[in-house]
Amino acid sequence: MSELRELYQQVIIDHSKRPRNFGALEGANRNADGHNPLCGDKVHIHVLTEGDRVKDIRFEGSGCAISTASASMMTEVVKGKTVAEVEKLFKNFHALVTAEVGADETVLGKLAVFSGVCEFPMRVKCATLAWHTLHGALEGGSQSVVSTE
Repeated sequence: MSELRELYQQVIIDHSKRPRNFGALEGANRNADGHNPLCGDKVHIHVLTEGDRVKDIRFEGSGCAISTASASMMTEVVKGKTVAEVEKLFKNFHALVTAEVGADETVLGKLAVFSGVCEFPMRVKCATLAWHTLHGALEGGSQSVVSTE
């Protein structure tokens, strides 16, 4: 295994075992529930927006290491970003984990640790669940429900 892949795995394991921004967010004005019925991963995203900017974000739920790490890292990266910047990140992240042409890893920064997910198609939904749920929260308002199916 390459040193880079090993480092990527360590980052994912760290975020899975010690997720950042985990828990409820008082005052959230955007919320969504996400569910992956294939594996049982569940996530609830709480977002506090101010204008078109994500002022704060937290998540709750349970899932596999990839799902939890993805939610944790997503919350770190999108805090302070505009909704348009979040959508750009989501499109690039989705392209990365599905091996679509056009993923701009310079935009993704540390999210590039998920590049190996494309080798395991069944794990793509795990990695993107929190992102789809965030998209639902930002688009759907106060309460939205998202499924990977």
